[in-house]
Amino acid sequence: MSHAATPPATGSDISEMSDGKRIFAIFAASSGNLVEWFDFYAYAFTAVYFAHAFFPKSNPTVELMNAAAVFAIGFLMRPIGGWLFGMIADRFGRKRSMIIAVLMMCGGSLMIGLLPTYQSIGVLAPALLLFARMVQGLSVGGEYGTSATYMSEVAKAGRRGFFSSFQYVTLIGGQLLASLVVLILHATIDDEHMRAWGWRIPFFIGAIAALIALFLRRTLTETLSDDHAQRKEAGSLRALLAQHPKAFLLVLGLTAGGSLMFYTWSTYMQKYLINTTGLPAAATSVVMTAVLFIFMLAQPAFGALSDQIGRRTFIIIFGVLGIVCTVPLLARIATASTPFIAGALVLAGMLMISFYTSISGVVKAELFPPEVRALGVGFPYAVANAVFGGTAEYVALALKNAGHESWFGWYVTAMAVLVLVVGLLMPDNRKEGYLRGDGIH
Repeated sequence: MSHAATPPATGSDISEMSDGKRIFAIFAASSGNLVEWFDFYAYAFTAVYFAHAFFPKSNPTVELMNAAAVFAIGFLMRPIGGWLFGMIADRFGRKRSMIIAVLMMCGGSLMIGLLPTYQSIGVLAPALLLFARMVQGLSVGGEYGTSATYMSEVAKAGRRGFFSSFQYVTLIGGQLLASLVVLILHATIDDEHMRAWGWRIPFFIGAIAALIALFLRRTLTETLSDDHAQRKEAGSLRALLAQHPKAFLLVLGLTAGGSLMFYTWSTYMQKYLINTTGLPAAATSVVMTAVLFIFMLAQPAFGALSDQIGRRTFIIIFGVLGIVCTVPLLARIATASTPFIAGALVLAGMLMISFYTSISGVVKAELFPPEVRALGVGFPYAVANAVFGGTAEYVALALKNAGHESWFGWYVTAMAVLVLVVGLLMPDNRKEGYLRGDGIH
């Protein structure tokens, strides 16, 4: 599959943008990503405080709605969002898609912050919470593909890995910021007031931050040209599957393994350190916060390295390290005698997956032409992320409960084999990628 004759797929004035404007565009685009993930984690961190207000155990119908909400948001709305916003971005522009996504996240956050409780309006309260989370799920599902596409297109040729790495900088930044806000609330509000009204504060903060991101995104320069937007296959899922089946499957396979490993080390690891290693909860929080912070700072360095040695090489390295290191690292973490040793080992795992996270968006964007790029990046990502990333913690805990905890490491290793296969089948972006610009990338 050679793409040598394909011209760069950007708007008419992107090539003339100054470095300063490119940097601002990357910042504006990634600011929405930070807000999206701040709101996502704010819900996770505060759910323990507001669950009683919406899901009283005395009402079995409400309990079922609670379970339905978890299913709908985690496994249904993200793929729909990936398809919907990918289609919008490829037909009507990346800028419009990103503005709608962050506006929906703002509305969802504000709605949760203002929602009356079950005691006030009955079953309507959890129903509205479910609706707000569905709106947010659509938004998060659509954010990845569109922002990854925009950042890869606006970045200067030869530095796309570096600039696109800021997608995961802001993703982890959103998680850390949400954690920091909750920690500050803990330090200033007692548990009773936190359960009464304090849990609403992060959602108001998220809504305000979304408005700021909305303002920044309105200033962005569109990267999709009119010629590509007006093509009949623009934003078409049928055209994507018919014309680019290999690229679609490569993104699906890469995301399946990459997301599973990312959630294993960034989300499930907190429970692993407590339940398996035996670290105290307070020490685990400190360890994971420090490790995530270093992981966040490391992304641009890895992205810059990918500009030198190529994204395909990065994926192959990631696959090999996942195969060789996953089981030994998890086994060693389980027996770590101090928080420092545990943290160092978790950091090693985080740096291993940086070969994926730092280039996750751009390596996929380089596989597709502009008229289906956002859809090609976002939809298979959302599907694989929901199926494999979203279930990582459940699978790990189920295997532990069944007495086969070590099997989870082998499951992750098997998915690393899939990543390696994808890397070997992937075209060299420096020669065949759609986003080459100066002939290098």
